[in-house]
Amino acid sequence: MTVDVVNAQNQKVGSVDLLDEVFGGRIKTDLIHESVVRANAADRRGTHATKNRALVSGSGKKPWRQKGTGRARVGEIRNPLWRGGGTVFGPQPRSYDYALPKKVERGALRAALAQKLRDDAVVIVDQLASAEVKTKAAISLLKALGVEGKALLVDVLPDVNLSLSVRNLPGVQLLPSNRINARDVMNTRKVVLTRAAMEKLQEVLA
Repeated sequence: MTVDVVNAQNQKVGSVDLLDEVFGGRIKTDLIHESVVRANAADRRGTHATKNRALVSGSGKKPWRQKGTGRARVGEIRNPLWRGGGTVFGPQPRSYDYALPKKVERGALRAALAQKLRDDAVVIVDQLASAEVKTKAAISLLKALGVEGKALLVDVLPDVNLSLSVRNLPGVQLLPSNRINARDVMNTRKVVLTRAAMEKLQEVLA
C-alpha cells in the first residue's frame, strides 16, 4: 500500500510505502474494543465513597440493655440496619486502571490505524510545525490539510509552538507517536501523521 505525503499546503511531495502485514488483512475490532474499555477505565476518577458504621456520626453506646425490654437486641445506633446507620460494602475510593498485554495494545492500535486508512481518514505530511504560537495559524494549517472537527496530530517529537497553538482547539490534540492508543485514533475524524511518525509506528507495529 502506498500513501501520498503532502506538505503544509496539501501539495504532494512524496509517498510512503505501508506494509500489508501491518495494515492489511482483517481488522480485529475486538482488540480495539478491549483497548478502548481499558483506556476509559483508566480515566475514571474513582473518588466515590460511602461511610461504614465506623465513619458515620453517632454514639457507640448501647441504646438499651440486651435482655428484658421485649425489643430487638441492638449494639449501637450506627447499626447498618437502622436509618442513618453505616453502609455495608459500599463503594470506596479506588483505581479502575488495569493493564492489557502489550501485544493486545499494539494489535488494537494496528487495527485502529488500518480502519482509518480504509476510511481514507489518514493524512501524512512531511512535517507538523508552526513558526509562531498562534491558534489562527494552527486553524489555517488544519484547513489547508482538509481537516475539520476532531483531529489527532501525531509526530515523533511534537513541535512546541504547534502544541501550544492547538491546545485551545476543541477536539484537536497533538501527541507523540509513542503515546497514542486505539481510543485516540478511533475517537477522531482525521488522523494527521508526519512521515517520521508513520515510519516509527510501522516499525513498532510490524
